[in-house]
Parts: sequence; C-alpha cells; structure tokens
Amino acid sequence: MHTLGRIIGIGTIAATAIALAACGSDDDTSSTTALSATTTVSAGASAAQSPAAQSKGRECTAEDIGVTGEFGTAPTITIPDSCDPPKQLIVHDLSEGSGPGAETGQQLTMNYALITWSDKKKLDSSFDRGTPFQLTLGAGQVIDGWDQGLLGVREGSRRLLIVPPDLGYGAGGRGIAPNETLVFVTDAVSVGK
Repeated sequence: MHTLGRIIGIGTIAATAIALAACGSDDDTSSTTALSATTTVSAGASAAQSPAAQSKGRECTAEDIGVTGEFGTAPTITIPDSCDPPKQLIVHDLSEGSGPGAETGQQLTMNYALITWSDKKKLDSSFDRGTPFQLTLGAGQVIDGWDQGLLGVREGSRRLLIVPPDLGYGAGGRGIAPNETLVFVTDAVSVGK
C-alpha cells in the first residue's frame, strides 16, 4: 500500500513492507487457495493486549467480526466490544475462490482493507485507492501475518485475517500503535500470475 502499504511488513521494516505490499503495492500477481474453515495459527509468544486494557473474559473468534460486502467491493468491517483480541493468527475464508491454493514463492495480487483493533478505524485500503497490492508469498515483503495467513488462498476468495501484534507490527510504527491487533479483509485478485 502506498501510505500504509509498508505498515504490514516484517518486523518494523517487514511490517512496513507488507503494508506497502499488502496495502497498495503495484505488483499484479495473486494465487489464492481459500481455507474452507477458520484456521488458528499459533505464533509462539504473542504480544498480549495492552496491560491497561481490561479483559472481556474471552477472545474473539472470526465469527465475532462483522464483514459485509462481496468480493471485489470495499468491505465494511465491524469489531465487537464484547471480546478481547485473539492472541493467535486467525484465518477465515468468507468466500472461497477456485483453482489451486497459494504456495510459498508464488506471486499474489491482493486487495485489502485494514482496521485497527484498539480504535476500530480503517487505517488503510487498497479498495479505496483502486490499486491492488502485489507480493511474493513467503518472501518477507509483508508482515508475517500475511505470509502465514495467505497460504492456501485461492483466486477469487475473500479472506479475513486477524493478526496479533507479534505477527504484525509489534512495537508499532508507520501509524500503527504498539501491540496493535490488525484486522484485514483480503480479496485474492490473482494467484501465481
């Protein structure tokens, strides 16, 4: 993404690259293999929510996040106040595409919208810019949450990614607060092309 595109890169630099890559890169390759179910990926020691935040008693699931809109259109994303941000990567296909799933090393062309958990505001959207983002899956061009969360995505699928801080921007930067959980809705425009 142009402004926040690099915000999604690995680490601070990588987190910045993913935001640029995931949020408005000019690459035009996108192999997508959608998962038929929600997947939770353990990320090792995940960053916890801010110590100042009071727990709601349970972590949110993919089903708690409201998403409206169809593939190819800008989604509306609603994060509830009734649960805590997940501590592990959540991957959930909202609609499945077709063809083989994306593998490491393949080119992806993605559209995405990014909402920050703490303030529930849209931080970036390639839909709004009208330019999808291109990346090579697993090449470290984007945040770990994207490199892990887009594995298996199929062309034409819409996928929800809930990215904990340790797979996103950790200490923050590029407009992202420290220990921020990121919510993406991604559309796989093309996979492996």
